Amino acid sequence: MTKAKTLTRPLEPGATIGILGGGQLARMLALAAARLGFKTHIYSDQADACAFQVADARCHGAYNNRALIEEFAKGIEMATFEFENVPEIAPTLLGQHIAVAPPPGALAVAQDRSLERKFLAGLSVATAPFQLVGQERQIDDALRAIGGPAILKTSRLGYDGKGQSRVKTAAEARAAFQAFNGVPCILESVIDFAFEASVIAARGRDGAFAAYDPPENEHGDHILRRSSVPSRLTPAQTGEATAIARKIAEAFDYVGVLCVELFVTKAGQLLVNEIAPRVHNSGHWTMDACQVSQFEQHIRAIAGWPLGNPARHSDAVMDNIIGPEVNDWLALTAKPSGLHLYGKGEARPGRKMGHLTRLQPFGSVRRS
Repeated sequence: MTKAKTLTRPLEPGATIGILGGGQLARMLALAAARLGFKTHIYSDQADACAFQVADARCHGAYNNRALIEEFAKGIEMATFEFENVPEIAPTLLGQHIAVAPPPGALAVAQDRSLERKFLAGLSVATAPFQLVGQERQIDDALRAIGGPAILKTSRLGYDGKGQSRVKTAAEARAAFQAFNGVPCILESVIDFAFEASVIAARGRDGAFAAYDPPENEHGDHILRRSSVPSRLTPAQTGEATAIARKIAEAFDYVGVLCVELFVTKAGQLLVNEIAPRVHNSGHWTMDACQVSQFEQHIRAIAGWPLGNPARHSDAVMDNIIGPEVNDWLALTAKPSGLHLYGKGEARPGRKMGHLTRLQPFGSVRRS
């Protein structure tokens, strides 16, 4: 196997960073890169990718197109990615020619819930009780082991509630397994949590680590609706959450920004729900409430620059703008907030079209 390339010295301003994926995260990464003097080249399988609007160069093609990926590599100094479901072949192939960050190994683990749960167990990081389900005949034993209700999740290609089904009985679990076409799954206990939170953190090429204040997150129809800082986490829980993120980052020898999504139980225990090896929706508030946003932090980290200060100067509430809600754009512009629209076309139900962030003076919000 060809050894992956590494960045031997910091990228200089004017260098071109390649980004796999062309959605809103790539768009905001490109804008942050431009602020630091970098150029960006976006590779997307979507012809109308919204990140194309703000990039210096674009490439439209399938992620498994080897010839096109190799041509893409010739015009960039290094590469990153905006979402974890990009086929692993793309960053792996790029890594034979140029440096890629975050490491493709982190991508491989995050793409497969079974691998992710095994990885976390190996680090002694707590998650919801789970059982691996590779075949339908394993369902009865798995459900007996963890009890019901439970959630059957496909091991791969699930996000925003896709590839998940809540089940109470073995019969319901078998029906869900069949509906998922018998692909490998995990069966996970339903957690009666108090609230959800996340840690947005960065690790530099020199091992430096920096974490933002963990936001509290609210979901609707399996889609993030709101992230707020400060959260209800106590100082001790915040320290524990940050330590979990650091343990994960160091285990991966990670470079870039990552997100660790958490359940906070009513007893105060922190359970990891998912790892996202990328910038994350729950960190969008950093664009308005911090001097250095998660997007700039990611570019700094992968480019070998010093990490920025993640401290926030304001309390913040970030609301996603979903689907047809964006049609009220004129009313949204009148709100006293940081408005960010992603330049997407059709406002389909469930599609993230933008977000807005409302700020208050630091320390003005008290959560309990």
